[in-house]
Amino acid sequence: MSAPTISVCIPARDEAATIGAVISPLHALGGLIDEIFVFDHGSTDDTAAVASRAGASVIAADRVLAEFGPTLGKGDVLWRSVYASHGDIIIWLDGDLESSTADYVRGLVAPMLGDETITMVRATYDRTLDGRSSAGGRVTELTARPALKLLQPHLAHIRQPLGGEYAIRRTVAEALPFEVDYGVEIGLLIDVAHAYGVNSIRQVELGPRAHRNRSLAELHVQAGQVLRAVLARSGHAEMVSNVRPALCSLGLAPGSTVA
Repeated sequence: MSAPTISVCIPARDEAATIGAVISPLHALGGLIDEIFVFDHGSTDDTAAVASRAGASVIAADRVLAEFGPTLGKGDVLWRSVYASHGDIIIWLDGDLESSTADYVRGLVAPMLGDETITMVRATYDRTLDGRSSAGGRVTELTARPALKLLQPHLAHIRQPLGGEYAIRRTVAEALPFEVDYGVEIGLLIDVAHAYGVNSIRQVELGPRAHRNRSLAELHVQAGQVLRAVLARSGHAEMVSNVRPALCSLGLAPGSTVA
């Protein structure tokens, strides 16, 4: 059996200061990954130019599946990245990382290469805030993990349910709906556990994670979107907002050329 192909997909918006450092270490992985995409979500800075110089293929997110209208948020970008990429395994990375992404990719893909029953691999790490260890991840600790503990207790052991560094098999991503905003990570986590079982999800320790910390006003919005995604999957269907459907249900061919 041939080795699975691997796509690294990076959603980015105004990440010119960090995107080059996210992409450059990936080239040291040699033949492990097959393509690196940056999906630019309306950046007003030089994100696209910096990403291209660093060796990524840059695609304007709005141009992918343009018939569905403008891209609505991070989850919508990830949904479109499934369609535009080609790999059997998709690895998503955030564009604002300030720590080693080559090690992240190695760690995320390793469990999948040895066990075909694993559908998703999520990173665990120490989050920092203003240089202080274990002080980051405020929405994770104050909203996401308490919500999972109360409403989806079989996932209470997931340490970083909102982390943007994770791997998923293409067939799984194509079969699931995507929240269009910051509810996407926790929504996919719950949906994968429901469809494929909790034991199909692995966590890997990737060391400390440094990234751009956001303001409380931004985190307030993110927390609301995360809580909505959990409630919508916990018997509160009226909480469902904008959700992109499963790609396979639309009859869309993955990895198609974007005009």
